[in-house]
Amino acid sequence: MLVRDAMSTVVLTVGPAHTLRQAASLMSARRVGAAVVLDPDAGGIGIITERDILNSVGTGQSPDAERVHAHTTTDVVFATPSWTLEDAASAMTHGGFRHLVVLESGEPVGVVSVRDIIRCWAPTRERVGATAS
Repeated sequence: MLVRDAMSTVVLTVGPAHTLRQAASLMSARRVGAAVVLDPDAGGIGIITERDILNSVGTGQSPDAERVHAHTTTDVVFATPSWTLEDAASAMTHGGFRHLVVLESGEPVGVVSVRDIIRCWAPTRERVGATAS
């Protein structure tokens, strides 16, 4: 199975000047755990995740004062739609993160998460377990 089969194609994008509260609100409304940060001044595409926001709030920073740019991961590992889910899972494991921005022709076309991969693999694993019994 490929990344294109698992990824969310509704890509939430936020700007670097958004507050963390604004980003969290948008992520919550869309029910996603990450947003793509488009910042042409900082070199392009980054990502902010629910964990980035949680870490900021957990250290006492104000989600109304903190800006997305200060919490954006810019050294992003990108996937392509043609990667296998095994490739994506390996990249996530190696890098210690739970989301990959999916690029095609240099543009974000999706985000794939650990949850997306598990959702795709779980039915396969159940069938394998049922036939092994």
